[in-house]
Amino acid sequence: MAEVKLLGTWPSPFSYRVIWALKLKGIPYEYIEEDLSNKSPLLLQCNPVHKKIPVLIHGGKSICESLVILEYMEETWPQNPLMPDDPYERARARFWVKFFEDKVRFFPQLSASLFFLLSPLEIYQTFDSLRESYAR
Repeated sequence: MAEVKLLGTWPSPFSYRVIWALKLKGIPYEYIEEDLSNKSPLLLQCNPVHKKIPVLIHGGKSICESLVILEYMEETWPQNPLMPDDPYERARARFWVKFFEDKVRFFPQLSASLFFLLSPLEIYQTFDSLRESYAR
């Protein structure tokens, strides 16, 4: 397997999204903590457009943006899929990913608390209760 590195920063929920996926898929990787107030030459080289994290480096090639990284991971390492097989269930999962993505921009404290204080099951249950609230 080609070497995998992840450029990220604490407490970025976008970095943790990729970290969780790497762990769920069982992909060994090297984590490189970035100081966003003093961006490394590696970050600037790997993401010259946005100069942001996370960046996944696989076999010397960089992939940017957390959702794009997750799609790349699904296509590259099909074991332990992150998305359901059923098209309807995949669509529902994408809806909640998009919902969370939109809310994180407005409530970064919520995202940090979700990622550091709750387990994946508790996060799922939180979104499930949000879904029920919005359905009423």
